[in-house]
Amino acid sequence: MPQFSVMLGSLASQLKIETAFAPKPLDEIPIYAAEVNRPGILFAGYTEYFDAARIQICGKVEYGYLESLPPAERRARVEPLFALKPPVVILTRNLEPLPEMLDFARMYDVPLLRSGEATSTLMGDLISILNVELAPRVTRHGVLVEVYGEGILIMGDSGVGKSETAVELVKRGHRLIADDAVELRRVSNRSIVGTAPENIRHFIELRGIGIVNVARVFGIGSVKVSEKVNLVIELEPWDKTKNYDRTGLESATYDILGVRIPSMLIPVMPGRNLAVIIETAAITSRQKEMGYSAAKELLERLGLEE
Repeated sequence: MPQFSVMLGSLASQLKIETAFAPKPLDEIPIYAAEVNRPGILFAGYTEYFDAARIQICGKVEYGYLESLPPAERRARVEPLFALKPPVVILTRNLEPLPEMLDFARMYDVPLLRSGEATSTLMGDLISILNVELAPRVTRHGVLVEVYGEGILIMGDSGVGKSETAVELVKRGHRLIADDAVELRRVSNRSIVGTAPENIRHFIELRGIGIVNVARVFGIGSVKVSEKVNLVIELEPWDKTKNYDRTGLESATYDILGVRIPSMLIPVMPGRNLAVIIETAAITSRQKEMGYSAAKELLERLGLEE
C-alpha cells in the first residue's frame, strides 16, 4: 500500500463535490492513487489493466453512452465498474446518477459523488491536488523563504544563523514559508515544493528571544504556506583553508528526492550581511534560469571566453 493518502472528504470539500451516496463518512475514505480515470473503455466491456485504486470520473460521453443502452444491457455495463470497488465514482456537470449506478453503489459500498464542473476541469483540479497531497516527501532541517519570487532553502548546522537571516529577509519584505523543519514534496520529476508542518507553521525560533509568530509580528503578508524550491543555499562557518567559488562559473546541485536543485555554498563570518547576500543569490539564480551569466559576460569583455 502506498505510504501517503488523502481523505475523500478533504477532496470533496476543496472541490465542492456533492454526495449522492456514501457507505460511510467521506473523511474515513482514503485515496491512495494520484491518477484519475474515465471508465468509458470499461463500460464497453474491456476490463484488462483497470486500476481499481484510481478515482473514476464519468462525464457526458460515458453518461450518454449508458443512456443509449437498453435497461438490461445498461445494468450489465455499469455493474463491473462498481464490482471492482474503486474508491469513488464522480459524475460531472451535475448529471443525475442513473438508477443502476445508485443500486450498485449501495450493493458494493462505493461512494457516488456529483460535481458541477466540466469533466476536464475537474480532472485537472483533482490531479493538481493529488500530486501535492500524495507526493513523496522528506523533512529537512533548515529554513525556506521566498526572495524575489524564488524559493530559497537555507541549510546549515545549528547556530550558523539560518533563522536570524530569515528574520532579516522578512524585515526586508520577503516571506517565510518554514523554519527548523521543512517538509519537501516531489510534485513532479522536476519540481520540489516546500511547506511547514501545520503545527509549527509561521513560527520561528530565535536564540536569546524565543519563539516568534512571524505572521503576528510582521503581518500576514510576511508568510506563505508553500513555495517551489528554486535554490538551496548551504551556510557554513568560514574555513580559511577552503577555496570558495569566486566567479560563479561552477554549477553545483543538491539532490532532493531525486530532483537536482541548483545550490550554493556561502561561508559565514562576522561582518557579512547574509540577508543581502541571499537576495543577490536569488537574483543571480533567476538570471541563470533566464540564460544570463555575469561571469561569462566578464570573460567575454576580457577576451578570455573560449
